[in-house]
Amino acid sequence: MDVEKTSLPGVVVINPTVHGDERGFFMETFHQEDFAQAGLPDHFVQDNHSRSAKGVLRGLHFQYPQWQGKLVRAIMGEIFDVAVDVRIDSPSLGEWFGVNLSAENKKQIYVPPGYAHGFCVLSDMAEVVYKCTTLYKPKDEIGIRWDDPEIGIEWPVENPVVSEKDRHAGLLSELNVR
Repeated sequence: MDVEKTSLPGVVVINPTVHGDERGFFMETFHQEDFAQAGLPDHFVQDNHSRSAKGVLRGLHFQYPQWQGKLVRAIMGEIFDVAVDVRIDSPSLGEWFGVNLSAENKKQIYVPPGYAHGFCVLSDMAEVVYKCTTLYKPKDEIGIRWDDPEIGIEWPVENPVVSEKDRHAGLLSELNVR
């Protein structure tokens, strides 16, 4: 496994070692010892799986006060995945990083606690799976508008399909989290 640092502290892209031949491929998507050795979380408590059509945009979501880290990958199709620093006292508050994740490139992204997460679907359909470091708590869920001008994410889709909840999420400037 190869771990690439990004422009945001703690956000990394993981390129798993893929063993392939004419039969297909095999790869480890999580190995506790390898993750611990790389300084990544080695304990996850929940796995999630979503399926979305082309143009769907989900996010930006995070949990507070019980922060949640996420290890994200696309197992079908392709997405543009984004992490946004939402830590109020952080020097990189409001900065974002995006990467294409696909079934083909097999990349994963680790989005640590203190970051909002979102993605949009680039292929006709995409399935996304992610591991979480803490359990989902509906009362702790917070959203930031996907099109917040203060953040300025350059989403690669026009007129995304967004849920009502995400459409009416707050702005980064309205956050009060530590």
